[in-house]
Amino acid sequence: MARATTPAVELQVGERTVRVSSPDRVVFPARGLTKLDVVQYFLSVGDGILGALRERPTTLERWPKGFFEGAKMATRADSTGDAFYQKRVPQGAPDYVRTSTIAFPSGRTADEVCPTELAVVGWAANMGTLTFHPWPVRATDVDAPDQMRIDLDPQPGTDFDDAARVAPHVRELLHELGMEGWPKTSGGRGIHVFVPIEPRWTFTQARRATIALGREIERRLPEQVTMKWWKEERGQKIFIDYNQMARDRTIASAYSIRANARATVSAPLRWDEVGQVHPDDFDVTTMPARFAEVGDLFAPLSAPPLARDDLGALTGAAMPDGVERRAFSLEPLLELADKDERDHGHEDLPYPPEYPKMPGEPKRVQPSKDRDRPR
Repeated sequence: MARATTPAVELQVGERTVRVSSPDRVVFPARGLTKLDVVQYFLSVGDGILGALRERPTTLERWPKGFFEGAKMATRADSTGDAFYQKRVPQGAPDYVRTSTIAFPSGRTADEVCPTELAVVGWAANMGTLTFHPWPVRATDVDAPDQMRIDLDPQPGTDFDDAARVAPHVRELLHELGMEGWPKTSGGRGIHVFVPIEPRWTFTQARRATIALGREIERRLPEQVTMKWWKEERGQKIFIDYNQMARDRTIASAYSIRANARATVSAPLRWDEVGQVHPDDFDVTTMPARFAEVGDLFAPLSAPPLARDDLGALTGAAMPDGVERRAFSLEPLLELADKDERDHGHEDLPYPPEYPKMPGEPKRVQPSKDRDRPR
């Protein structure tokens, strides 16, 4: 006998009605969490998730069958996966779903979802979106990053605790340069530090600044940190993934759900919490209460777009009470990059494999396969 279909549920989200089809479909079997649970989770952290996505071109990581043991992500080489990245706005999207045109490294373009209201998040969650991947730009200027995103990525043999020991050193360096960062769990083993920057630099400059920061941290913590792009060279260290600042490379947003058995989420942290928590502390069931208690710790990163007035000052809409707007200059890090090149002979580092050969990029070949490398 065919299983009876559960009627759809309609939720009021602002001025919109969001329809949740098959609301009892199990998305996380190990936790017994349904599609309706997922949608309601995002609504419970609404100010936070919308703040992370507002007016940003956003790739949707969709798991229409839910997450289950053995589930895999589709890739360029194998499109038969159980989940996929949606970079173009889906057909049939409601008319309130705005889009933004972005350009890939290949030169191709796409109209990506660009959330402007919470109903867009609910609509995307109904389609199986668990993780939102926003670009570090606003729709007003998709070529000018307004966030520098520092990804502390544990390599085999290291874990979240190792990343947590490195993170305060990142903050210390940022302070030395007159900057500040906001940390969050990745939802997995890593830590992300977001730095709001003035939107007047290119992706190339923002990536160069991130490389300079990573190289300085590597100099200070050579036994703990690596900037080596090739996995065979990294060892048991924390990799600062500088290519997360390359065009079309994105990081899971704050409050996104990660595709794992526990349904963990990417949780903004206070700096004094970094060494005291574990990723499993924050999941779909626990984050709503935490959000209600502490609010959106990433609110300083959720400011409306900054623009230059006639006098050249950066301006924008008013922030909520008690939240300070900040946007930092990349000049100190770009000066550090110049010093690295001048004093240490440091050149650029390899780009991701899907990129065309970039100006100034060194040879892009795995060291163990480089016939010209000195032995």
